[in-house]
Amino acid sequence: MRVERPSSPERVPPSGVEGAGVSWDAAAPAAGAGSADVALLTDLYELTMLQAYWREGMDAEAVFSLHVRKLPSTRNYLLACGLDDALRYLEALRFTRPGLDYLGTLGLFRDDFLGWLERLRFTGDVYAVPEGTPVFAPEPLLEVAAPLAEAQLAETVVMNRIHFQTVLATKAARVVHAAAGRPIVDFALRRMPGIDAGVTGARAFYIAGIASTSDVLAGARYGIPVAGTMAHSYIQAHDDELEAFRRFAELYPETTLLVDTYDTVRGVELVIRLAAELGDAFRVRAVRLDSGDLGELARRSRRLLDDAGLTGVRIFASGGLDEHEIAALVEAGAPIDAFGVGTRMGVSSDAPALDMAYKLTEYAGRGRTKLSPGKLVYPGRKQIFRVEEGGRAVRDVLGRAGERLPGRPLLRPVMRRGEALAEGRTDLEAARRLAREELSRLPERVLGLGPAAPPYPVEISERLLAEQAALEREHES
Repeated sequence: MRVERPSSPERVPPSGVEGAGVSWDAAAPAAGAGSADVALLTDLYELTMLQAYWREGMDAEAVFSLHVRKLPSTRNYLLACGLDDALRYLEALRFTRPGLDYLGTLGLFRDDFLGWLERLRFTGDVYAVPEGTPVFAPEPLLEVAAPLAEAQLAETVVMNRIHFQTVLATKAARVVHAAAGRPIVDFALRRMPGIDAGVTGARAFYIAGIASTSDVLAGARYGIPVAGTMAHSYIQAHDDELEAFRRFAELYPETTLLVDTYDTVRGVELVIRLAAELGDAFRVRAVRLDSGDLGELARRSRRLLDDAGLTGVRIFASGGLDEHEIAALVEAGAPIDAFGVGTRMGVSSDAPALDMAYKLTEYAGRGRTKLSPGKLVYPGRKQIFRVEEGGRAVRDVLGRAGERLPGRPLLRPVMRRGEALAEGRTDLEAARRLAREELSRLPERVLGLGPAAPPYPVEISERLLAEQAALEREHES
């Protein structure tokens, strides 16, 4: 049934629909395309190039490499994430009739090309590092080998899925490292850029080592443990702070009580009064500090609780935290047992974007390069070899696929002929374990929050350098 657009300027209420691993909200455009048209989730120039390739009969196999040219100044490594969503998109990639009708209204595409698009499916191969693998510039996180048009069309969404989740997983890994074993709860949802970001971001955080999330939908979708306390509004809505604590603990005995609505020390004293009232029935697990000098307030709270015999009541801290503030609190010996981290992790405030690129490296069996200053592209399909000594990674070597070099190869096949392999499907708990194990193998200077000195070394193999040099001479001539 066709729904007519309203004549008034009111928007049609959006409906969130999932498809191909991509969740997005959109009001239907005039041509009738809707949320199922994930193939339209692309940049226009991808489609104009596809028509040019089609017109010229350019359908040989191409290889594209997704890599980061250089790391942000505040990052010593990246934690690869988002592969599962990217593969789901490729498996489901197709144009619907309403979507093609919309493209027809743009005046750019021939009808016979649109007919070709209707039959287009992704039939290529994908090679990638597993989610949870630390990587460095200029190593590929993923490479696509497919007929040129298919590999080209994959660019926008594949980069979107892997870029965003890699940014957040890397930030979260730093937060986890700073906490030195203390659990971290993800509080980021409400200030993240969109619903999809909040859900997939929680997934990336969990792979990186976050203990739980406040995002209930992410918990339901991915099986991530969910956690939450209370908001200040609950305390404010009651005329008496102690009565608010009493009522909440009556309903949720093993809860965490937020004590800083009016005065943090007074709030802790009221929790102690509640414990005296309830006696053996008192089962409150923690108090939460959300403002002020968290280190000093944690010390005062710990003394009060211990003096009252409440040594089992833990202290949970939140309020504008990031890895640097957490590290400072831990180093100062603040008696904080767990942290809630929100905005700064959810938007990766110090490094919200990566210099990530998806570039052609081979077409029709010939290596391709790019010689733009600062944007060098190494030719062909590649492999990363991680060299370890004494259980620690000491360097990586970037070589050509098929080379036999010292070290552990990281890129593996994850999709064949358009179908994801078992190795490409991410088991969340396995990815979380992998991240923990792989990070533990990195040098301590690389795991630190400051710039690694020297940076982790990535060498280029002699064969790859020789092929690059040959292409440079060819283009110069």
